[in-house]
Amino acid sequence: MNRKLLALLPLLAFVLVCVFLFQGLFSNPREIQTGRLGQPMPAFDLPDLMQDSKRWQDSQLKGEVYLLNVWGTWCPTCLAELDYLTQLREQGVKIIGLYYVQSYDADFDGEFDISALREEVTSMLSRAGDPYQFNMLDLHRTLALDLGVSGAPETFLVDSKGTILLHHTGDINPRVWRAKFAPLMQELQP
Repeated sequence: MNRKLLALLPLLAFVLVCVFLFQGLFSNPREIQTGRLGQPMPAFDLPDLMQDSKRWQDSQLKGEVYLLNVWGTWCPTCLAELDYLTQLREQGVKIIGLYYVQSYDADFDGEFDISALREEVTSMLSRAGDPYQFNMLDLHRTLALDLGVSGAPETFLVDSKGTILLHHTGDINPRVWRAKFAPLMQELQP
């Protein structure tokens, strides 16, 4: 009996691997979901990108529905979505920017030129539209790591209780807005 069981083990392992790989055939590689869906926004205390003296905490954002948009001036897709995000802001959608610094590594660089970054941000937003109520600087990527951010752009829909309801990787455009965000936003309206 023991021999038969040992002979079946490789077959069982093969079947399990096949089932796992078969599921992958039908998954969407563009749908990278954060493990934080349905959970509260992670606690954070981040500086404002444009004002040295201003800081933002997660508690300040409770009570309002908002989009947290991870972006950077280095990101061409972020540039492409700014116009549509600006239109959404004009329609009353609150959008908070989380600036993702790609080229900085505290372990190696040490120095960071905030003035140059502010000039780049100001220039880009004045050309392409400014959808943000404000921008937070996540220089050490603490909030980005807590959210499971893999790059930019990524957008999170957060409800008034501070719960993450939706995570989208890629740009926000009219098609994505209608399919993913608009139905949830209508449910959240008072």
